[in-house]
Amino acid sequence: MYNLKKMSTAYFQNLIESIETLSVEDQDYLFDLIRKRRIEKRRSEIAENAESILTDLQQGQAKIGTVDELISDLLEEDDESCLE
Repeated sequence: MYNLKKMSTAYFQNLIESIETLSVEDQDYLFDLIRKRRIEKRRSEIAENAESILTDLQQGQAKIGTVDELISDLLEEDDESCLE
């Protein structure tokens, strides 16, 4: 999540004022460009996560299963930790 504390209100105000000096067409272009870049960044993050999951599966560090199987595994781990 974006942390607003990192950026000052004055910074955002200056940024908004700068954008408002652009023509409507340039503002639309800027917003479209930002939206496309955010989409591409998210796609890259998804691809990285998928690669990581595949690696974990190949190394036996992850399993594929249903939600019920996950719950069962978690309950088994909880029971085992209680026995120790």
